[in-house]
Amino acid sequence: MTPERLKKPDWLKIRLGGNEQFTKTKQIVEGHCLHTICTSGKCPNMGECWSRGTATFMIGGDICTRSCRFCHTKTGRPLPLNPDEPQQIAESIRLMELKHAVITSVDRDDLPDLGAAHWVATIEAVHRLNPGTTVEVLIPDFQGKTEWVDLVTAAAPDIVSHNMETVRRLTPAVRSAARYDTSLAVLERIAGSGVTAKTGIMVGLGETPGEVEELMDDVRRCGVKVLTIGQYLRPSRQNIEVSEYVHPSRFEEYRQTALRKGFEKVESAPLVRSSYHAERHV
Repeated sequence: MTPERLKKPDWLKIRLGGNEQFTKTKQIVEGHCLHTICTSGKCPNMGECWSRGTATFMIGGDICTRSCRFCHTKTGRPLPLNPDEPQQIAESIRLMELKHAVITSVDRDDLPDLGAAHWVATIEAVHRLNPGTTVEVLIPDFQGKTEWVDLVTAAAPDIVSHNMETVRRLTPAVRSAARYDTSLAVLERIAGSGVTAKTGIMVGLGETPGEVEELMDDVRRCGVKVLTIGQYLRPSRQNIEVSEYVHPSRFEEYRQTALRKGFEKVESAPLVRSSYHAERHV
């Protein structure tokens, strides 16, 4: 059976949203002309999260300068940054009455500071308007330039996440410009700043359990405390194929292994994504 004809198993059935809170969240996001990774990334948990009144905001526009083979976000030449976006994000968080906000971004390799100042403006706006809300940011690698990583951590988010996405061997085939060792260096810089460092990976791309454990060891040495592991789901025919639908029992084995290795928080299940139940990680 070819990989693209793999039948999706029962444990990957997705619950669709449709309650009053889902509608309210959708109206707030669309009313402020915001981008979310929930929609651009075709996240399987959008129904559940939006029904709870949570969303992962995506700043810097909806066009990425990179073209990673797993990602459904549009790629190309981005539009100029929206200077009102930080305030719009902050106001949306206030309207949603979020206790924990998650913010990510597209890669902006076209900008001199790679988008770092826009990140800072957004974090500061959220702090000003929502002083009781904890903030988690999922940042790009900033091409490994530590001055931009430092700028973001200095804005005092509660958690700074940067995803490894996959194991070392598969990184060149899955990620377009990112490098495994560059991502490790970014995570080490985050942890060294005193902020809680977090990372996430996908499985089902052809990795072995031994390679997953090697990645766990690598990021633990960098000081990462929070790890998420989820099943890769092919968002379109233009994206890389699924190699395997990993059984929930192996996800539980990965969770137990990660806890033994010293991670403080571990989310490991087929539908887990990096921001899934993120409020638990503060």
